Amino acid sequence: MNIRISIVMLALLCILSMLACSDNGETTDQTASDSATNIAESRIDTTVSEAETDSLVDDGPMIRNADNPIVTLSTNYGDMTLELYHDVAPVHVDSFIARTNEGYYDSTIFHRVWRNFIIQGGDPLGTGKGNAGYYLKAEFSDLPHVEGTLSMVRSGDPNSASSQFFICLARTAASEGLDGTYTVFGHLLKGYEALHAIGNVECMTNPANPKENTKPVEDVMIVKAYLSDAEGSPL
Repeated sequence: MNIRISIVMLALLCILSMLACSDNGETTDQTASDSATNIAESRIDTTVSEAETDSLVDDGPMIRNADNPIVTLSTNYGDMTLELYHDVAPVHVDSFIARTNEGYYDSTIFHRVWRNFIIQGGDPLGTGKGNAGYYLKAEFSDLPHVEGTLSMVRSGDPNSASSQFFICLARTAASEGLDGTYTVFGHLLKGYEALHAIGNVECMTNPANPKENTKPVEDVMIVKAYLSDAEGSPL
Protein backbone atom coordinates (compact mmCIF):
# COMPACT_ATOMS: atom_id res chain seq x y z
CA MET A 1 0.00 0.00 0.00
CA ASN A 2 2.84 2.43 0.88
CA ILE A 3 4.54 1.68 -2.44
CA ARG A 4 1.31 2.37 -4.33
CA ILE A 5 0.77 5.67 -2.51
CA SER A 6 4.35 6.71 -3.25
CA ILE A 7 3.90 5.99 -6.96
CA VAL A 8 0.67 7.99 -7.10
CA MET A 9 2.21 10.95 -5.27
CA LEU A 10 5.23 10.91 -7.59
CA ALA A 11 2.95 10.88 -10.61
CA LEU A 12 0.91 13.78 -9.27
CA LEU A 13 4.06 15.83 -8.70
CA CYS A 14 5.09 15.13 -12.28
CA ILE A 15 1.75 16.15 -13.74
CA LEU A 16 1.75 19.38 -11.72
CA SER A 17 5.10 20.32 -13.22
CA MET A 18 3.78 19.65 -16.72
CA LEU A 19 1.09 22.31 -16.42
CA ALA A 20 3.86 24.86 -16.14
CA CYS A 21 5.45 27.32 -18.51
CA SER A 22 8.91 28.54 -17.52
CA ASP A 23 9.70 31.98 -16.14
CA ASN A 24 11.28 33.11 -19.40
CA GLY A 25 8.27 32.02 -21.43
CA GLU A 26 9.93 28.85 -22.71
CA THR A 27 9.87 25.22 -21.69
CA THR A 28 12.32 23.98 -19.10
CA ASP A 29 14.76 21.05 -19.39
CA GLN A 30 13.29 18.86 -22.14
CA THR A 31 14.79 15.63 -20.79
CA ALA A 32 13.14 16.16 -17.42
CA SER A 33 9.90 17.09 -19.14
CA ASP A 34 9.93 13.94 -21.28
CA SER A 35 10.55 11.76 -18.24
CA ALA A 36 7.76 13.38 -16.28
CA THR A 37 5.36 13.00 -19.18
CA ASN A 38 6.12 9.31 -19.52
CA ILE A 39 5.49 8.66 -15.82
CA ALA A 40 2.33 10.73 -15.78
CA GLU A 41 0.79 9.08 -18.84
CA SER A 42 1.42 5.60 -17.48
CA ARG A 43 0.46 6.22 -13.85
CA ILE A 44 -1.97 9.14 -13.50
CA ASP A 45 -5.56 8.04 -12.95
CA THR A 46 -7.92 10.28 -14.93
CA THR A 47 -10.81 7.87 -14.51
CA VAL A 48 -13.92 9.74 -13.45
CA SER A 49 -15.28 8.35 -10.21
CA GLU A 50 -18.86 7.11 -9.95
CA ALA A 51 -19.72 10.11 -7.80
CA GLU A 52 -18.68 12.44 -10.62
CA THR A 53 -20.55 10.80 -13.49
CA ASP A 54 -23.47 13.21 -13.18
CA SER A 55 -22.11 16.05 -15.31
CA LEU A 56 -23.27 19.64 -14.99
CA VAL A 57 -24.11 19.71 -18.71
CA ASP A 58 -27.85 20.09 -18.18
CA ASP A 59 -27.63 22.54 -15.28
CA GLY A 60 -28.43 26.21 -15.69
CA PRO A 61 -26.11 29.03 -14.60
CA MET A 62 -25.12 28.86 -10.93
CA ILE A 63 -23.73 32.22 -9.78
CA ARG A 64 -21.31 32.19 -6.85
CA ASN A 65 -21.35 35.94 -6.26
CA ALA A 66 -23.60 38.40 -8.09
CA ASP A 67 -20.84 41.03 -7.96
CA ASN A 68 -18.34 38.86 -9.83
CA PRO A 69 -17.66 39.64 -13.51
CA ILE A 70 -18.52 37.13 -16.23
CA VAL A 71 -16.68 36.39 -19.45
CA THR A 72 -17.62 34.33 -22.49
CA LEU A 73 -15.12 32.44 -24.64
CA SER A 74 -16.63 32.02 -28.08
CA THR A 75 -14.93 29.01 -29.70
CA ASN A 76 -15.33 27.02 -32.90
CA TYR A 77 -16.90 24.32 -30.71
CA GLY A 78 -19.43 26.62 -29.06
CA ASP A 79 -19.52 29.27 -26.36
CA MET A 80 -18.34 28.86 -22.77
CA THR A 81 -19.52 31.41 -20.21
CA LEU A 82 -17.52 31.67 -16.98
CA GLU A 83 -17.94 33.51 -13.71
CA LEU A 84 -14.63 35.07 -12.63
CA TYR A 85 -14.00 34.87 -8.88
CA HIS A 86 -12.95 38.43 -8.10
CA ASP A 87 -13.91 37.72 -4.49
CA VAL A 88 -11.28 34.95 -4.36
CA ALA A 89 -8.48 35.91 -6.78
CA PRO A 90 -8.81 39.63 -7.61
CA VAL A 91 -5.32 40.03 -9.10
CA HIS A 92 -5.80 37.14 -11.52
CA VAL A 93 -9.31 38.23 -12.46
CA ASP A 94 -8.24 41.83 -13.08
CA SER A 95 -5.43 40.58 -15.32
CA PHE A 96 -7.74 38.22 -17.21
CA ILE A 97 -10.29 41.00 -17.78
CA ALA A 98 -7.62 43.44 -18.95
CA ARG A 99 -6.27 40.94 -21.46
CA THR A 100 -9.80 40.07 -22.58
CA ASN A 101 -10.68 43.72 -23.17
CA GLU A 102 -7.58 44.25 -25.31
CA GLY A 103 -8.34 41.19 -27.46
CA TYR A 104 -5.34 39.23 -26.18
CA TYR A 105 -7.17 35.89 -26.21
CA ASP A 106 -8.93 36.39 -29.55
CA SER A 107 -7.80 33.94 -32.25
CA THR A 108 -5.70 31.92 -29.80
CA ILE A 109 -6.03 28.15 -29.46
CA PHE A 110 -6.45 25.50 -26.81
CA HIS A 111 -3.05 23.99 -27.48
CA ARG A 112 -3.35 21.17 -24.95
CA VAL A 113 -6.28 18.81 -24.40
CA TRP A 114 -5.84 16.02 -21.88
CA ARG A 115 -8.88 13.75 -21.88
CA ASN A 116 -10.74 13.55 -18.55
CA PHE A 117 -8.33 16.13 -17.11
CA ILE A 118 -7.97 19.62 -18.61
CA ILE A 119 -8.11 21.84 -21.67
CA GLN A 120 -5.33 24.45 -21.67
CA GLY A 121 -5.18 27.76 -23.53
CA GLY A 122 -4.32 31.43 -23.18
CA ASP A 123 -0.93 31.24 -24.87
CA PRO A 124 -0.49 33.85 -27.63
CA LEU A 125 2.09 31.57 -29.27
CA GLY A 126 -0.13 28.50 -29.15
CA THR A 127 2.78 26.32 -28.06
CA GLY A 128 2.67 26.37 -24.27
CA LYS A 129 5.75 28.63 -24.20
CA GLY A 130 4.11 32.06 -24.29
CA ASN A 131 3.14 34.54 -21.60
CA ALA A 132 1.87 38.10 -21.19
CA GLY A 133 5.27 39.54 -20.26
CA TYR A 134 4.52 39.71 -16.53
CA TYR A 135 3.73 37.34 -13.66
CA LEU A 136 1.08 37.22 -10.96
CA LYS A 137 1.39 36.55 -7.25
CA ALA A 138 -0.33 33.32 -6.25
CA GLU A 139 -3.85 33.54 -4.83
CA PHE A 140 -4.35 29.95 -3.70
CA SER A 141 -7.59 29.00 -1.96
CA ASP A 142 -9.41 25.91 -0.73
CA LEU A 143 -11.63 25.78 -3.83
CA PRO A 144 -11.38 22.35 -5.49
CA HIS A 145 -10.56 21.57 -9.10
CA VAL A 146 -13.78 20.00 -10.35
CA GLU A 147 -15.61 19.84 -13.68
CA GLY A 148 -15.69 23.37 -15.09
CA THR A 149 -13.11 24.91 -12.73
CA LEU A 150 -11.08 27.74 -14.30
CA SER A 151 -7.51 27.88 -12.98
CA MET A 152 -4.16 29.39 -13.89
CA VAL A 153 -1.14 27.64 -15.37
CA ARG A 154 2.16 28.30 -13.62
CA SER A 155 5.71 26.95 -13.42
CA GLY A 156 7.39 25.56 -10.30
CA ASP A 157 7.40 29.07 -8.85
CA PRO A 158 4.02 29.69 -7.19
CA ASN A 159 4.16 33.32 -8.36
CA SER A 160 4.72 32.58 -12.06
CA ALA A 161 1.19 32.54 -13.50
CA SER A 162 0.77 34.89 -16.46
CA SER A 163 -1.86 34.44 -19.18
CA GLN A 164 -2.22 30.69 -19.69
CA PHE A 165 -5.19 29.01 -18.04
CA PHE A 166 -6.93 25.66 -17.95
CA ILE A 167 -10.48 24.39 -17.45
CA CYS A 168 -11.01 21.06 -15.71
CA LEU A 169 -12.97 18.34 -17.49
CA ALA A 170 -13.72 16.18 -14.45
CA ARG A 171 -12.92 15.53 -10.81
CA THR A 172 -10.26 12.83 -10.79
CA ALA A 173 -7.19 11.89 -8.77
CA ALA A 174 -5.20 14.07 -11.17
CA SER A 175 -7.36 17.18 -10.74
CA GLU A 176 -7.55 16.64 -6.98
CA GLY A 177 -3.77 16.86 -6.94
CA LEU A 178 -4.02 20.47 -8.16
CA ASP A 179 -6.05 21.65 -5.16
CA GLY A 180 -4.40 24.38 -3.12
CA THR A 181 -1.41 24.65 -5.45
CA TYR A 182 -2.93 26.43 -8.47
CA THR A 183 -4.99 29.62 -8.43
CA VAL A 184 -8.67 28.91 -9.03
CA PHE A 185 -10.19 32.09 -10.41
CA GLY A 186 -13.50 31.06 -11.94
CA HIS A 187 -15.99 28.40 -12.94
CA LEU A 188 -17.99 27.51 -16.01
CA LEU A 189 -21.62 28.64 -15.83
CA LYS A 190 -22.81 27.71 -19.28
CA GLY A 191 -21.32 25.76 -22.18
CA TYR A 192 -20.55 22.34 -20.75
CA GLU A 193 -21.41 20.81 -24.11
CA ALA A 194 -18.67 22.93 -25.70
CA LEU A 195 -16.23 22.09 -22.90
CA HIS A 196 -16.65 18.35 -23.37
CA ALA A 197 -16.69 18.59 -27.16
CA ILE A 198 -13.26 20.19 -26.89
CA GLY A 199 -12.22 17.64 -24.28
CA ASN A 200 -12.95 14.81 -26.71
CA VAL A 201 -11.24 16.13 -29.85
CA GLU A 202 -8.75 13.93 -31.67
CA CYS A 203 -5.22 14.66 -30.50
CA MET A 204 -1.70 13.91 -31.69
CA THR A 205 1.80 14.12 -30.24
CA ASN A 206 2.34 17.46 -28.54
CA PRO A 207 5.58 19.10 -29.79
CA ALA A 208 6.07 20.75 -26.39
CA ASN A 209 5.83 17.37 -24.64
CA PRO A 210 6.61 14.66 -27.24
CA LYS A 211 5.40 11.80 -25.04
CA GLU A 212 2.00 13.45 -24.59
CA ASN A 213 -0.83 12.83 -27.03
CA THR A 214 -2.48 16.16 -26.18
CA LYS A 215 -2.15 18.44 -29.22
CA PRO A 216 -5.50 18.75 -31.06
CA VAL A 217 -5.22 17.56 -34.67
CA GLU A 218 -7.42 20.46 -35.75
CA ASP A 219 -7.14 23.83 -34.03
CA VAL A 220 -9.59 24.52 -31.21
CA MET A 221 -9.92 28.27 -31.52
CA ILE A 222 -11.03 30.98 -29.11
CA VAL A 223 -12.61 33.14 -31.78
CA LYS A 224 -13.37 35.93 -29.32
CA ALA A 225 -13.33 36.51 -25.57
CA TYR A 226 -15.63 39.19 -24.15
CA LEU A 227 -17.34 40.37 -20.97
CA SER A 228 -20.92 39.15 -20.86
CA ASP A 229 -23.92 38.39 -18.71
CA ALA A 230 -24.61 34.91 -17.35
CA GLU A 231 -26.36 33.93 -20.57
CA GLY A 232 -23.36 34.87 -22.70
CA SER A 233 -24.75 38.11 -24.13
CA PRO A 234 -22.09 40.83 -24.56
CA LEU A 235 -22.17 43.74 -22.12
